[in-house]
Amino acid sequence: MSISERKLDHIRICLNESVEAEISAGFEDVVLVHRALPEVDAERISLETSFLGRRVSMPLFIAAMTGGHAEAEKINRNLAVAAQELNIPLGVGSQRAGIEHRELVESFAVARKHAPDAYLIANLGAVQFCRGFTSREAQRAVEMIEADAIALHLNPLQEAVQREGDTQFAGVLERISEVCDALDVPVIVKETGAGICAEDAARLEEAGVSAIDVGGAGGTSFAAVESYRGTEEVARRFLSWGIPTVVSLVECARSVSVPVFATGGVRSGVDVAKALALGARACGIALPLLKEAVRGAEGVVRVLRTYERELRVAMFLTGSGDVEALSSSRVVVLGRCREWLSARGMLG
Repeated sequence: MSISERKLDHIRICLNESVEAEISAGFEDVVLVHRALPEVDAERISLETSFLGRRVSMPLFIAAMTGGHAEAEKINRNLAVAAQELNIPLGVGSQRAGIEHRELVESFAVARKHAPDAYLIANLGAVQFCRGFTSREAQRAVEMIEADAIALHLNPLQEAVQREGDTQFAGVLERISEVCDALDVPVIVKETGAGICAEDAARLEEAGVSAIDVGGAGGTSFAAVESYRGTEEVARRFLSWGIPTVVSLVECARSVSVPVFATGGVRSGVDVAKALALGARACGIALPLLKEAVRGAEGVVRVLRTYERELRVAMFLTGSGDVEALSSSRVVVLGRCREWLSARGMLG
């Protein structure tokens, strides 16, 4: 099966099948402390923040979804229109298809055409740098969409259960470090649904990454996606594999000084508020936008405006006049997440 066909497969499955992990992201274990005396005016709350040096309208970004197929081109166009309108960052899907097949470049390049002012994030699989890719391919990915940053994604779970998977991860950290040294744009390392632990976060910071996107368990599970592609017997054993987003976020935020982003099961503006209070600089949304992106940009904007409204209410109820204040607001972690973090020595 070609890369383009596989990308279309992934879109079809995510649109029509149940692909969320059989493990919670953990946001139900996080409680923001209500302030009966908020001492802020709701209409004056500011959601503006900095995303890797760029001022954006709110601490949300459209997380990487797709590319490499005509259907993906339409999706990326609609996502780009929304990102431009809302002044939020947008990440494209893995650009390997565009690197290896020139005719697929437009499915990614369309993002910059329709989001001339948005913060765009290029994307390549980190494992590809163990299989011949070098900083030259990383630079090509950046140039393909005139990106402001590049994300190198880690997806060992998906690769392990995928029929066509690449599992030669030996030396991947060194390859990541080489890309960080060679490129002039920020390098983000992101997981794709299984989370990043404290130890790996520290190693990534030492390697020179500019930011870490935890990509925690609890949202889209690529084990679930691959289970619909003929590897059901193995893949379905891993539907609850990974580090919940809340746990991964706390571990990373307490272990590194670079910005930490939260993706993986972020399903409301209240979840965003909780993530920011736990140390995230911004939150990424993917699956909740996909069905809307197939139809048009208006639905994407509508969903994100709902997140924005919910986040604003949560900020008001915690007495947070801006994102910085929310990041220092009081938060309680309960249940399984508390047990996990306590066992790991991350609470205290």
